[in-house]
Amino acid sequence: MPAAQPLGAGVVKRPTLLADGRELIYYDDPGTELAPERAVDSRTLDARPATATMRLDILTGDWISVAAARQNRAFLPPAELDPLAPQSPTNPSEIPSRYDVAVFENRSPSFGPALREATGNAPAAADPPRGLDDFDALGLGRTRASVGRCEVVCFSPETTGSFGTQTVTRARTVIEAWADRTAVLSQLPGVEQVFPFENRGEAIGVTLPHPHGQIYAYPYITPRTHGVLESIDRTAPDLFQRILDFEQAGDRVVLRGEHWTAFVPFAARWPLELHLLPHRHIPDLAATTDAERDELAPLYLRLLRGIDALYDTPTPYIAAWHQAPVHAGRDSVRLNLQLTSPRRAADKLKFLAGSEAAMGAWIGDVPPEAAAERLRESVAGIEL
Repeated sequence: MPAAQPLGAGVVKRPTLLADGRELIYYDDPGTELAPERAVDSRTLDARPATATMRLDILTGDWISVAAARQNRAFLPPAELDPLAPQSPTNPSEIPSRYDVAVFENRSPSFGPALREATGNAPAAADPPRGLDDFDALGLGRTRASVGRCEVVCFSPETTGSFGTQTVTRARTVIEAWADRTAVLSQLPGVEQVFPFENRGEAIGVTLPHPHGQIYAYPYITPRTHGVLESIDRTAPDLFQRILDFEQAGDRVVLRGEHWTAFVPFAARWPLELHLLPHRHIPDLAATTDAERDELAPLYLRLLRGIDALYDTPTPYIAAWHQAPVHAGRDSVRLNLQLTSPRRAADKLKFLAGSEAAMGAWIGDVPPEAAAERLRESVAGIEL
């Protein structure tokens, strides 16, 4: 096992490899009770799948990754066969040892395995992308290898829960892991954008109840970020600061700290939609300071628990950390969290039907000001 590396807030990083050569990184809590030594993954595993292929949709310019290996991923297994729990004699899971936080390469990735030059243990991809200009070119039948990386971030060894059920200390460890992985993945050849996120709840499509998130490292700038860059070009380089000032002066702020402000956006699409912006320009999580990460851990937990307190059962959501591309827009695209939920009542969900799904023309069900008022009241009652 490579040497341990100290990170911020007393977190220790311990990298190793799984039996098929995929990377596994343990992130130990400050003051962890775990021993430094970790078990070796002694499983006999099939060869890693071939890198998926992207196809160009010439009508939109979007690249679609076709990753057939994803059909083999686990689907709502029983707790005793949780593939994200520590290995046991009866559960040959993905993680050999007990852990605090663990990150590993997805076994059935949408992007990757990466180029051989990236990790030294992945098969070389045929027909890789040839830079951002290559992605912008239109043509029928265009394909490229889906190089990049997909990682799983396990927030806890427990078999159920979410980010919001973690302690402040554990949340801080996960934030440190996000920042570290953002920095590392941004250095991989061919990676243009890094995206940490958490899908929570079966209504979102989650197939594992284990508390976890994912990180995608894309070989292109995503369509959503392309739209942001275009808006910045059409308005001003300080667009995100203008948004923050606008929202802080309004009545949609849900929670404000020294370094972060959470608000329901002016043009919210979803019944529950919450954005979180840092008070200074930061391109990604790797660029945050210790003070910003220290405040983020309890503030984010309060927001998530406040959302859950709205109803008697946990709320499904997508928590998406939008970061600046690796090589573009670093001085204008600000790190921001966008949390969205289709839940519009205790027993009702918003489904994307004709207008939203087919035309991208959204119709909001809840006035953003009303949603913000409910969230403020709910978050105010949360004590950590």
